[in-house]
Parts: sequence; structure tokens; C-alpha cells
Amino acid sequence: MEKIYLDYNATTPLHKEVIEAMQPFISEHFGNPSSAHWYGIQAKMAVGKAREQVAALIECDPDEIIFTSGGTESNNFAIQGIAFANQSKGNHIITSAVEHPAVIEVCKYLEKKGFSITYVPVDNNGLIKIKEVVSAITPQTILITVMHANNEVGTIQPIEEISKIAIKNKIVLHTDAAQSLGKIPVSVKTSGVDLLSIAGHKLYAPKGIGALYIKHGIRLEKIIHGADHEKNMRPGTENVIEIVGLGKACETAGRDLEKNRSHMKNMRDLLANNLTKGLKNARINGNLNNCLPNTLSIGFRNTEANILISELEHVAASAGAACHTDNIEISHVLTAMKVPEEFAMGTIRFSTGRLTTKDQVEQASYEIIRTVKSLNRDQETGDQPLEETGEIKLTHFTQGLGCACKLRPQALEEVLKDFKLPTDPNILIGTNTSDDAAVYKLNKETALVKTVDFFTPIVDDPFQFGEIAAANALSDIYAMGATPLFALNIVGFPSNRLPLSILRKILEGANKKAAEAGISIIGGHTIDDSEPKYGMVVTGKVHPERILANSTAQPGDHIILTKSIGTGILSTALKRGLLENDTMEELISLMSDLNKTASEIMQKYPVTACTDVSGFGLLGHLLEMAKASKVEVNLFSDKIPVIDGVKKFVTAGIIPGGTLNNLDYVSEFVEFPDNFPESNKIILADAQTSGGLLISVPRLYTKKLVSELITKGVHDTSVIGEVISKKKGKIIVY
Repeated sequence: MEKIYLDYNATTPLHKEVIEAMQPFISEHFGNPSSAHWYGIQAKMAVGKAREQVAALIECDPDEIIFTSGGTESNNFAIQGIAFANQSKGNHIITSAVEHPAVIEVCKYLEKKGFSITYVPVDNNGLIKIKEVVSAITPQTILITVMHANNEVGTIQPIEEISKIAIKNKIVLHTDAAQSLGKIPVSVKTSGVDLLSIAGHKLYAPKGIGALYIKHGIRLEKIIHGADHEKNMRPGTENVIEIVGLGKACETAGRDLEKNRSHMKNMRDLLANNLTKGLKNARINGNLNNCLPNTLSIGFRNTEANILISELEHVAASAGAACHTDNIEISHVLTAMKVPEEFAMGTIRFSTGRLTTKDQVEQASYEIIRTVKSLNRDQETGDQPLEETGEIKLTHFTQGLGCACKLRPQALEEVLKDFKLPTDPNILIGTNTSDDAAVYKLNKETALVKTVDFFTPIVDDPFQFGEIAAANALSDIYAMGATPLFALNIVGFPSNRLPLSILRKILEGANKKAAEAGISIIGGHTIDDSEPKYGMVVTGKVHPERILANSTAQPGDHIILTKSIGTGILSTALKRGLLENDTMEELISLMSDLNKTASEIMQKYPVTACTDVSGFGLLGHLLEMAKASKVEVNLFSDKIPVIDGVKKFVTAGIIPGGTLNNLDYVSEFVEFPDNFPESNKIILADAQTSGGLLISVPRLYTKKLVSELITKGVHDTSVIGEVISKKKGKIIVY
């Protein structure tokens, strides 16, 4: 199948005529509009023409248009500009509960500055309640800001009616028209608004360009300061190339409005009819009779939206909810509309465009219906087992970004705080420390070590996933200085979505890694689950007097790490298809590498404490060691091995949610330098899978231990810190 784009509300491709209009200003007319020579005049004339084109589309005067960097800046300028220009008149603003974050977040910011904000509710179709607007007005009200049409469900708001209320009460009215412009008629003359925001990339113009209509007589306080560009209201040399593109986009939008509106509506209605006929558990959010012609928000009962999006390999759309490890995050729009959770959590927004074809809609309908049915396949109907029909990307069958993050430490502590500690004297290590394993003494010579670990796929290949999960489960045994004896499988498997041949490959990978560890997997437990999960319960043995816990680090010790960090961030990038093959191979090799060699070598030395680095990240596990040992640790950030390429993904915002939870948790106990980059903090807190051993050893033995580890193939080994004093657990980063 071809890739089918049904996410036009997120962004639009450039119109062919827009590209053609911009081209001369990329290659030829490069002048500064403020320059008096010929080159500057050409640019200035182009900006003027674009201003006329934008003004013509919304029926205003050209000098009422100010160019901005996009819809977000336009909204900020409109709302903050009115607020700060009218503080002497009042400090109250009215908005709706379903606004875009580019409005809501501005209002939240103004609340911190002393302004009062009323968030007017909407009905079950997402329509603002006019009576609530009227009742919210006070003598202090200076602005009403309500979007023209909602970006998620498409509901068109009664702006003309709200305008009459605003005029009657002498209140400024602003509307965010980012989604409506180019889809339905938008006129400042008929709507009566005072301010109107435009976003170029929603109507086939480039990203990074927008405009703000400011009615004659409306005064705004500037939010950007500099030279006197844009009538001395928005300083900065004009983005001529994109302004030309926005102007042309507005011209084509006005010219083709009725044709485009009819076409988008036909495609949207065809999709809606196909999905509601093909799926009994589908529910449309909002009212299609008062909706943008291209927008379909539809919920699939008891389906998780992000899993559905992941499995729609050929269809691009947006989810209305995100299911995380410990919560379901439903959009504020669906929440305000009181959409039942069983539909809200499975809501997808499909949005058609001028390029959408009937064949694309039919193909998309087929894939959506097939995928939703597979996610809700009834195991009691006697369906035949699924067969493997081609390449299966395992990470597409997991929630969110497929990261294997633990529960938030704060949440886990809250759950466990009231549990009594066990009193059995044979329990040598239990819940009283932060070790990931338990140790039970059998006799003077032998203690049993038990550990369990499992998670969702972080790589696409099932065999490799099995290897990594097994290596991760075995790691806790090695961190205790123990020898593994045998293991049991823990399996959660969506047999309604994946063929059993995939499970076979997972188990084959795990068995290969178990054999490398010298043990057998001799049983286990399986359940049918909504997503694939795999791990192992591992049993090992250790001499009761040679246990390596994380609670016995001593001042004067060095801290050694045996593997590079960054696997959580790179796994998230892998899920999004962003990793180069070389990096992906390095990542998979690192995570599937056993800590067996490192464990065997460190046991030759008088190691005082050890743990492995996994879901809580380097900072989280080092903090557990510091707290349990009641010591303070200096951490040398420049000595910590990090996989190549990690930082660029952090900079791009490719970060697992668990990593951010980790950083939030440890920040209270970690002292960073004042100028320490936020991106580096994130890397140090990154949730790891099958990470290295974190070894605390007297500095007298450091050099020899590190040398032997590196010589025997543990190449990433590095001294990353030192234990400096007996104090309450704390980390100081250098």
C-alpha cells in the first residue's frame, strides 16, 4: 500500500503554486525590504503584495495585517498585547475550555502575572455555551478569545454571536482561525472580530510564517522589541520567502475555497461512513453538521489510540489520547466534551485535504477497520490463530514509544511505604534496600538469589527482543555477585494481534542468551495481553558472606560503570524509525550483551557494593546506592560513557517519559553545576535496558580492576565517580 496522509490538521504540504511563487525569492530576489536599492525594493513590493493577498482572503485592509512567525506567535501577540495594553482598564480574560495550547498556555502565563482567566465550558459537541460567556463577563473583562474552529474535533464556534456580546460590552474579541482559514469562509467583516490569528502551514504555506489581523483602533503592547518593522509592531527583518508563500497560499485558498471545501467534505464523509458501517464500536465525536469539512474525530471503544496509530503503518493520523505506564492521558478537548473514557482513549483524528483521493480513503478505511478489529478480536469466537504474512515491527504493538520504563519512583514509594518489613532472619536482602533482587539464606554455604524483570519490546526484531529481555533479567543476578542456576519465562502476548510464530522467535532469542549464561529456561507463565511483554524470573546462588548489595559503599571508593548509557533515548528513536543501521546495531549489541564477564572479574576484587543500571537510569540507581549506603557521591559527568548520537536525539525532543520521571525524582537529591546543560541531565537520568554494572570498589584496586575489565572485552568501562563521605544519600555532579 502507498502511504496515505490523513493528518492535514497537523500540517499541510506546500501548494505547487506556493513553491513557484517562493522560488525567485530563494534564488534571485534576496534583498532586505528595509534597503532603499533595487534589491530591497523588489523584496518590499513582494511583502506588500502578500499583505494584500492575506487581507483579501479575510476581507480587511492590508495595513491591518501584521506578519508573524506563525499561529502561536499571533496568539501570543494578540492575547498578551491586549492584556498588557489594558491593565489600567481590567485584568479579566474569557476563553474556552477547548482552545489550542497556543491560547491556553498564554492564559496560564497571564494568570501568573496577576490576570484572572475564565475557561468557559462546552457542550458534548464541543460547542461553547453562550450563556456561560455572558455570565462570565465582569467590569474587569478586557478580552474574549475563542477559536473559530477546533483543531481536534472540528467544531465551529459561533463567533458572530460572541462578537455581538463583545461589542455590546465593549470587550475586545480575538479568534484563532488557524484551522478554519482555507476550509470555510472567514471574514472579519461578517464575524466582527478585532483580532484574528493565521498559521501558514495549515493552508499549504510554509511552516514558520503566520499573520495577525489587528482591527483599526485596537492597541497592543509589543511583546518583541527591536527596529520598526511591521508598523513598529513586530520587529525583525521580514521573512520574505515565506511571506510570499503565505500570500500565494491565501490567494489560492480564496480562489478554490468552494471546490476544496466540497472535495474535503466528500472525502471526510466517505471515511466516516466506511468506518461507522464497518465497525460497531465506533463513535464520532462532535457534530459533523457544525464541523470543519475535513475533520473526523472518531473513537473506537476499548481500543488504545497510540497502539492503533502504531499499527496503522500506511495511514498518518493523530491520536486523541496517550496511554502511559501509569495513566491514560486524554486530550483536554475530549475531556471538556465529556467523551466517555472507553471511547476517548481510542480516539483518532483523521483530517482530509485538497490532495486526498477516493482511492486513498477506501484503502485507509480498509486498513483502519482491519486493524481495529484485530485489536478487539474476541478470543471466545474460535478464531483461527494468526499467520505471519510479512515483516512485523514489534515496537508497533506497544503503547506510546515502546520504552521499557518502570513505574515512577514516587508512585512506587507511595504504594510500598505502609508495608511492614519481613522479620525472617534468613532474608538477607529484601525490601529494606533498593536492590532489584532478593536473597534468602539456605545454610552457611548457600543463599538463593531471586530476581524478576520483564518489559515491552524496545526493538522490532522478536529474536533480538528475546535476547535483550533475557540479558536484562540476568543482569540483577550478576550485580549481586551470584551465579545463575535456571530461569522461568514471563509472557504477555496479544494472540489476537500477533501470530504465535512471533512468540516462538522471542523465546528462541531468550533461550540463546540463557545458554550463553550456562542455564536453562525450564517453565514459566503466559497470559493473553493487549501488548507483547517478555521477561524472566531468574534463580541464582551465592555464598551468604559474598553477597554484593548496593547498601555497603564506603567513603574512599571509586565508582565504576561497565556499559555506555543512552539506550532509552536511542530505543525511542528506533521506535520512530530515526536510527541509522550502524547505531541500531551498536544499541542492540550493547543491550543484549551479558554482564557475566564483568561480574566474574569484579568478584576477584574486594568490591564493597554493586548494582546494575536499568529503568531508573544512572542517576536513579547511583542514588539508590548512595541512600542505602548513607554516603555522598561525586559524579564526574565528563567520564561517563555515552553512546554516540544520543545528545542529538535529546536536542530533538526524542525522550522517553520514564527518563523525565527519573530526572524529576532524583533532582531533589542531586546537585548540578549552575551551567549544567538540561540535555546532559536528561542523559544521566535516561531509563536504561540491560545497562552496565555500577561497581563501588576501594580506590587501591581501581586501576587493576578497570584494566582487567577492558582487557577481557568490557570496553566501555570507566571510573565515573567517587564516594566521599558518610552522609545522607546525595550526588554532586561535576
